[in-house]
Amino acid sequence: MRVYLPSTLPALRRLLDTGSLGDPPLPAYAVTGALREWYAEGDEEELEYAALTLAARASVRLLDADPDAPRRRVVVAADVEQVEPAPDVDRAAVRVLQHVPLRLVGAVHVDDPGAQADVAIAADAVVEADLGGEDAAFRMEQAEGHELQWYATQEIGPLLELS
Repeated sequence: MRVYLPSTLPALRRLLDTGSLGDPPLPAYAVTGALREWYAEGDEEELEYAALTLAARASVRLLDADPDAPRRRVVVAADVEQVEPAPDVDRAAVRVLQHVPLRLVGAVHVDDPGAQADVAIAADAVVEADLGGEDAAFRMEQAEGHELQWYATQEIGPLLELS
């Protein structure tokens, strides 16, 4: 199953250094049955984009928790076998129950450096947005207006050198 794991640039560095994303269970988003049911008219590509977008929002939560991380959203796309639904989190949320070594990673999606200011504002507002604050939700939307860039796994090292 293709999953989208929220991440940060320091976590990408650890992925390269250790060869794994971390210890399971790992939070992720995927095209689940509940997402398909909710998004009844979407094709597979639209459903995957919806899961990727949710992972990008979760990446902002990770940035809020790590004030030293560069303010760029990161999502790791990986193909895994051991997942369980996490409907208590979101209709597309899953928990990855296995280690995710670099060889299972298909690509990473990362904000362009030009998004940093909006992502920084969103990271400061994410908790308030989660609680329903309209101004904070607008700040999140500003960050979400930036498209994530696609990088192949062999481009992670050069990407981190430029960051």
